[in-house]
Amino acid sequence: MVPENLSTTQQSVALVTLGCARNEVDSEELAGRLTAAGWTIVDDPATADAVLVNTCGFVDVAKKDSIDAVIGAAALKGATGGPQAVVAVGCLSERYGRELADELPEADAVLSFDDYPDISERLRAIVAGERPPAHKPRDRRTLLPISPVDRPAVVMPIPGHGESDLGAEPGWQPPILRRRLDGSPVAPVKLASGCDRRCTFCAIPSFRGSFISRPTTDIIEEIKWLVDQGVREVVLVSENSTSYGKDLGDIRLMESLLPAIGNTTSLSRLRVAYLQPAEVRPGLIEVIAHTPVVAPYFDLSFQHASTALLRRMRRFGGRVDFLTLIAQIRELNPDAGIRSNFIVGFPGETQEEFDELVLFLNEARLDAVGIFGYSDEDGTEAATFADKLAEDVIRARVEMISTVAEEIMAQRAEDRIGTTVEVLIETQELDEDGEPTGRLVGRAGHQGPDDGSTIVSGAANIGDFVTANVVDTEGVDLLAEPV
Repeated sequence: MVPENLSTTQQSVALVTLGCARNEVDSEELAGRLTAAGWTIVDDPATADAVLVNTCGFVDVAKKDSIDAVIGAAALKGATGGPQAVVAVGCLSERYGRELADELPEADAVLSFDDYPDISERLRAIVAGERPPAHKPRDRRTLLPISPVDRPAVVMPIPGHGESDLGAEPGWQPPILRRRLDGSPVAPVKLASGCDRRCTFCAIPSFRGSFISRPTTDIIEEIKWLVDQGVREVVLVSENSTSYGKDLGDIRLMESLLPAIGNTTSLSRLRVAYLQPAEVRPGLIEVIAHTPVVAPYFDLSFQHASTALLRRMRRFGGRVDFLTLIAQIRELNPDAGIRSNFIVGFPGETQEEFDELVLFLNEARLDAVGIFGYSDEDGTEAATFADKLAEDVIRARVEMISTVAEEIMAQRAEDRIGTTVEVLIETQELDEDGEPTGRLVGRAGHQGPDDGSTIVSGAANIGDFVTANVVDTEGVDLLAEPV
């Protein structure tokens, strides 16, 4: 139990977030719960009573960064005004539980996703000196899905889509359990949680659970709330956005949701992340290309281009299929941005399969490319494969294909010289000493959050949209002048 004096005392907490945009939303939802329970959110962990480190458990580098963040926060304890407790939450904590707690004594507690609804009570007890035992991880694919909201997921009516079959109780409003942690004009919004795919290299479904879509009205109401907070662009995120609606009985629900967001909110720009190429439907391409509020941007998770290797990953498609998909997108919108990630050195990857990937990149001419060298992930099927490549071979292939990708991305940026772009200004450019250079940094519609920037000369406010002509490039970044 929490001592009575602590339960009524104003306490402060800092949240440190690592990993993907889904974790950013989780942190803001945790901040919303804590604020509602009387906590003060502070930016500096050194001035907080407690520090929540929202960890990432996706790849080795992210795991190390998460552990380092916990250790760094714990080093502040004992200092005057420093934190009294450091707590690990998030994917790494969910995935390893007791094992992480045993190996990371710097953390005063390692909490599970199941602790999120009661995070305030848990945190107050830990600050008061309690040390709860860490959970024993379970394969969440065998459990009920983790709902993104605290009630059963029920699809709500959106204009022009099945109003006669779907309804809500009079006066019903979805909860907005979220508190913004920065002043960015861009914010991610969860489209769904979990994943039902079984890619042999990926452990995410085991700790994020089965796929569950958010109710459409929850999404729309949250976007309205974010717009009221000053947000100009929303990025819809999930483990697999093309599956949205399948658990609600409508695999094409995305094609109705995107126009509905444009018609029922005053959002300026909408972006969809994490599209599974094998599930991208012609109708979805058309909606993304033709809906005014939706950015001309396609985040396609190809992972490789060899059909045979993709089957070993338990994925579908191949070089020819993917080139056809890219051609369909560019036929509808030649200026659309297309990004993807690729795994190099997957077990059994032959020289021929690697060469096919290089060929695909040269043919596809993507705007943004992420390259990852394969490494075993605990609990995945691929970790049991026998035909692993030597680390030096993987490293050499990563270096080679990264060079190819950087050249292509730079060429794609140069192709945009002379075009006009709509740039959302997100920050000021700073020099090496941290001083403003007088230039502004933002992103055009074809540029996702991790895909390079557009640097604009002239004056504007953060959150403004600036129409600008592209006059030059710096690597993958565009240099533009206001019209």
